Amino acid sequence: MSTVYNFNAGPAVLPRSVILKAQEELADYKGCGYSILEESHRAKAFEEVIQAAEANIRQLMGISDDYAVLFLQGGASMQFAQVPMNLMVPGKKVGAADTGEWAHKAIKELKIQNADIDLIYDGSANHYKTIGDASQWKIDPNDAYVHICANNTIYGTEYQTFPETGDIPLVADMSSDIMSRVVDVNKFALIYAGAQKNMGPSGVTLVIIRKDLAERCPATVPTMLRYTTHIEKQSLFNTPPTFGIYIIRLVTDWMLAKGGIAAIQKVNEAKAELLYNAIDNSGFFRGTCDKADRSKMNVTFRIGDGDEELEKKFVAEAKAAGFVGLKGHRAVGGLRASIYNAMPFDGVMELVKFMKDFASKN
Repeated sequence: MSTVYNFNAGPAVLPRSVILKAQEELADYKGCGYSILEESHRAKAFEEVIQAAEANIRQLMGISDDYAVLFLQGGASMQFAQVPMNLMVPGKKVGAADTGEWAHKAIKELKIQNADIDLIYDGSANHYKTIGDASQWKIDPNDAYVHICANNTIYGTEYQTFPETGDIPLVADMSSDIMSRVVDVNKFALIYAGAQKNMGPSGVTLVIIRKDLAERCPATVPTMLRYTTHIEKQSLFNTPPTFGIYIIRLVTDWMLAKGGIAAIQKVNEAKAELLYNAIDNSGFFRGTCDKADRSKMNVTFRIGDGDEELEKKFVAEAKAAGFVGLKGHRAVGGLRASIYNAMPFDGVMELVKFMKDFASKN
């Protein structure tokens, strides 16, 4: 099989060794005679899987016992509604930063629930090209909580600093950069992330929540949508996405073997530097957001001022050469290379060679 490098934004590339391990164990999981896909979520075999996945995540991210680690469903989109259902406080505003498509959708869900929104940052005025120094944002000390989206998958920006919220709970959607860089979990009251970019397949949503904050939930919230329900049952209130959690266990095993998040962050920084330098020095491609706010996970760029025909040609020729997933999001067009944890450095290096060759011919 010829080498293919997967730059899709999600579902995204997984470590090759993880795919091969899952293939090896798929038909007969550890000698039990049947697949982990068929195993009961109440069985000892799966109990070991989910406990190991949680332990790995706690070790990788330095998560204390003050926090629950949950494996839920519904993606980040479900969290846009579930977070305010659980955390809004009557008479208090919700602080929110609009830094792009997903942050904007979270704000829409707040409005559906009649939240009084304290808009602490509005990136729409500059077409979401910048974020700036979030540590200098003014936070209302009376807000119920503050919500941010740590990385903008579509527009290619990422927080370099986080808001200083003091005693106000800080909530972050980290779907696109979870475990890609060292983050102090204690700065956050709640972190959530879809698994399909850096952790595993689609279908699992990781939620890391401070246990005391979960108790804020009103009694009117349906049982399934309360964080306390899943904390009490250790993510086993209903049948969880068992195979997805199994893959997360394998991915986090791989991350630990690589030296943990600090070691992976160094590789991620080197990959991003290589690709951005190729764009900036090409005289052909151009980045789409401010350099100071560039994401190390989702590199967005255009050809010239946005030559759509040439960009279509680039995507087609790249795919033929073994580089898939380089078309930009339909909301903005252009080009995008998602270089998550599992994208090897060699994949970025080969892409840069292809880009240079394409530029020289066009």
